Amino acid sequence: MERFIQFNDERIDSMLFMELTDLTKALTRDKEYELEFGVHSYLDPTEKKVFVRHFWNHRPVSIMRNGLKSDVFLRAIGNYHFTDYVETVHFLQRLSEIKWKGFAKQLFMLAEDLRIEEKCKHIRPGTISAFQIRRKIYREYFTSQQNVNLTKSVYSDALFNTIYLMLTAETPIFEPPTFKEEIMMVFPYLQNEIMKLFDAKSTKDVTIFALNLMEVLDEVLEQDMLNEYFHLPEKMLHELEEGLSFKDLKRKDSLQNDDQLDKSTGDEEIFEEEMKTWHRETSDVSNSFLQFDLEQGSRTNLLGEGARESETGDQALGMVQGSSKKTNRNEYSKLEALQQKRDKESGGEWEYGHENRYAQSIFVEPASPSYAEMEEYEKLKGNISGYQIKLKKMIEKILEHKRTQPHTDMQYGRLSKKLLPFFTDKNPRLFYKKQEYSREIDAVFTLLVDCSASMADKMSKTKLGITLFHEALKSVNVVHEVVGFWEDTSEATKSKQPNYFKNVIDFYSSTNKKTGPEIMQLQPEEDNRDGFAIRHMTRKLMWRNEKQKFLLIFSDGEPAAFGYEQNGIVDTHEAVLEARKRGIEVINIFLSNTPVEEGQRNVLHNIYGNFSIILSDVGELPNVLFPLLRKLLLKSI
Repeated sequence: MERFIQFNDERIDSMLFMELTDLTKALTRDKEYELEFGVHSYLDPTEKKVFVRHFWNHRPVSIMRNGLKSDVFLRAIGNYHFTDYVETVHFLQRLSEIKWKGFAKQLFMLAEDLRIEEKCKHIRPGTISAFQIRRKIYREYFTSQQNVNLTKSVYSDALFNTIYLMLTAETPIFEPPTFKEEIMMVFPYLQNEIMKLFDAKSTKDVTIFALNLMEVLDEVLEQDMLNEYFHLPEKMLHELEEGLSFKDLKRKDSLQNDDQLDKSTGDEEIFEEEMKTWHRETSDVSNSFLQFDLEQGSRTNLLGEGARESETGDQALGMVQGSSKKTNRNEYSKLEALQQKRDKESGGEWEYGHENRYAQSIFVEPASPSYAEMEEYEKLKGNISGYQIKLKKMIEKILEHKRTQPHTDMQYGRLSKKLLPFFTDKNPRLFYKKQEYSREIDAVFTLLVDCSASMADKMSKTKLGITLFHEALKSVNVVHEVVGFWEDTSEATKSKQPNYFKNVIDFYSSTNKKTGPEIMQLQPEEDNRDGFAIRHMTRKLMWRNEKQKFLLIFSDGEPAAFGYEQNGIVDTHEAVLEARKRGIEVINIFLSNTPVEEGQRNVLHNIYGNFSIILSDVGELPNVLFPLLRKLLLKSI
């Protein structure tokens, strides 16, 4: 189907995406962290996500890679280790005192990014080259934006662009452009305050810097900023603010005194005293827990060496309640702190990939073929009978040749009676094997058919290729299956995505003479979650005993399903890699009725590598499928 207008048609390099994802996990040392592309770059510790900018796309490869890596460095090293989110929330609360809040938020994020950038370069010198490229591109971008905004008299944005250029200037001499008189009068103050930012040691210092500047800028600016260059994730901060009480329970405030007692000798006087935590006032269920605050005293080594083994009746705070005895007092099991989702498998790993954690498999059995379906199938068989007969004769001829060829002059086997070569040849071959019938083709095939809605104009001709696939393999007694897959869009939600698999030809009946008309029951349905389907077929093929395993995928485009738009390509690529690591050969046959664009070819290459056959005319499918089957079958003999 021709697409005249494409919105947000960004192509993601799956290999680069996985490289950046691995980099994120390595720098945060947390395998649950994910990477996502977005309009702005920031860290979301509540969702454990690092966002990198689309800003770097459509640039030379070197600039794009270093730009994206600099985003990861800033978030996974800088924000993760050095940004104080409690102080950031406090800054957000102070915004009620400021008139131009958009300017203030971007000024804060700009200053914080520059501060943590220096931290990143100090502890990880290997990041310096990426940050140098980042700063060069950003300075070019903000210079052009400054000129555009001044021309349009958007003075708030132009001033912000100028502040960035002042903060990243390579020389102390900076000539600002011409603004209105009110703004020009505050430039000496701005330059003086900007110099103070280079001494900022913490997020709190950045907060003070931003608030001090806004006290003056609130008076000279006439409007807030129109563009957003740096993003302050307010929604995430509000969620973080609601969870601060939980963080406070885990905080370790420093003691007022900083001394330490001598090592314990075991002779200290011990006072045994009961501290009952239940009484009449706490008999009702509440959200409060016992909390101990110790701010005075000396550090000892008693805790480290005096730990005891836990007992069944132990129960610490309700939020970390484990498998303890049921009590007839307070019931903690329904408290909000305990209502947390846990991975269904240990270690947080998902059987069919993280992107498919809510996908559900629904298997649909084909109905008994109707008379119309059998009649239609017979017509298709007639169209491909020439290919089938040719393939069958070729395979039989090769098998017969292999069966009758001599098995003499071998390096191992039974010792021959002709021993003369032992004296005449440098490398004598004195052994032979008894002639045996060669085994049948030791291979198994799975054909996975995309039944998404976009296949509506291709399904009829696709069935011709599927019929050739089935009849050709059936004629040479090769076990195979044909499965259509799709996702139900109407029933898909954030926590449930039904995925249907219609097995029209199964392994056990694939070589029966009567099978085949069931193929006519494949119809275009809705969405396609390719990575999930490929993992399902991989799992089924792994149970087979055949030496050669092949997975062929008929599709007409990239994956598209609920919540699968951005990471679908990467997830499908990972599924293909997993299958190949298990010895399964995965081949994609891309179907189209129009010329294939270069961007689409790149997507297919990102997913399947060089193992993708692209057809710009689906009617040519039999002509392409025949030599492919011949090559794969010869490989299995």
